[in-house]
Amino acid sequence: MRNAAPAVFALFGNPVAHSLSPLMHNAALQKMGIDATYCACRVEDLEEAIEKIKKLPLRGVSVTIPFKTAVIPYLDEVEASAQAIGAVNTIWHEHTGRLKGYNTDWIGMVRDLEESLEIKKKSFAILGAGGTARAAVFGIRQRGGTPVIVNRTPERGEKLAKEFGVPFYPLAQIKGIKADCLINTTPVGMAPDRERSPLAREIVGRFRWVMDCIYNPLKTQLLKEAEEAGSTAINGLGMFVHQGAEQIRIWTGKEPPVEIMREVVLAKLKEDHGH
Repeated sequence: MRNAAPAVFALFGNPVAHSLSPLMHNAALQKMGIDATYCACRVEDLEEAIEKIKKLPLRGVSVTIPFKTAVIPYLDEVEASAQAIGAVNTIWHEHTGRLKGYNTDWIGMVRDLEESLEIKKKSFAILGAGGTARAAVFGIRQRGGTPVIVNRTPERGEKLAKEFGVPFYPLAQIKGIKADCLINTTPVGMAPDRERSPLAREIVGRFRWVMDCIYNPLKTQLLKEAEEAGSTAINGLGMFVHQGAEQIRIWTGKEPPVEIMREVVLAKLKEDHGH
């Protein structure tokens, strides 16, 4: 990689201005001695953006909201787990010019969860029905856990539950759900809406573990309430770092400096929060 022209990697999403992916990936690539840059691209037209991968050329792309499912038809090949999840967050531009899609969100999530609990034989209430919820259902089942889907709008939740063969409950019925761990995959509580929580305070304490996939802020309103209720709170930082590390493995075939990735993101979040 070093001998050729510098490699270029990008993030496709909308919005992307607040993403810390460029900071994290550039720190990792630099530490690894790889001559490459990673930049965030706000995408309006997905088809046009995909064409740019081949024209520029981009070696690899991270895909974020709202394109994780929409991107699939534009790819030449989709790896089995991404196909099962129905969402892609990583594109590898192979030397042959083919675009291959992967999903590293589920890997990021299970690696992070496993630092706090054993997934096997535990039950998980998954809040939301988007790309991250799909990754959560897949990852938990891969590791022998039992997921249930909880969503505000029944149509999307029911569709996802049916697809994976798991139970669905509308958000209004969450009081009736018994689960070991709650996972919030919705953007409710993400900066700048730090005061909001997807759940009523009295419900949060029913779960022994509460994970929020949001990493900015590090301690969402949901996690503050979880801690106050005596639950173990898990923020989205670990998932974000692990899914990014897996992207680097796919793109470079090399082992990424996970701790450095975690440190730069953590430092930036603390600095921003201090302002």
